[in-house]
Amino acid sequence: MASDTISGALCGVMEKALIEKGIDPRLAKALAEKACEPVVGAAGGVLVEGGRRAVKKVRKSSAYNRKYKAAFKRLAPKYKMKSGKWKKNGFRLAVKAAHAAAKRGR
Repeated sequence: MASDTISGALCGVMEKALIEKGIDPRLAKALAEKACEPVVGAAGGVLVEGGRRAVKKVRKSSAYNRKYKAAFKRLAPKYKMKSGKWKKNGFRLAVKAAHAAAKRGR
């Protein structure tokens, strides 16, 4: 349970209320303990000067990455079955072929 006396008391009250509502005492105790645990990392971002959140910068894809992506999309169907599943070692072979095609296109 929580180390703070006030939150500990509130957890006890919550546990008793759950038991009175007809919930199993062991489950009520577990729920009350879980509800009273401190939440870590709830902010969801790093605050910078002025109280605003820092926005993560989006990285531009490289020319090679764009060529590889196009080559992979073009070549992938050759390594797939009719159902759309990959053939045996198909994904690995498609990646290898796309890298070779992108390298040739440079």
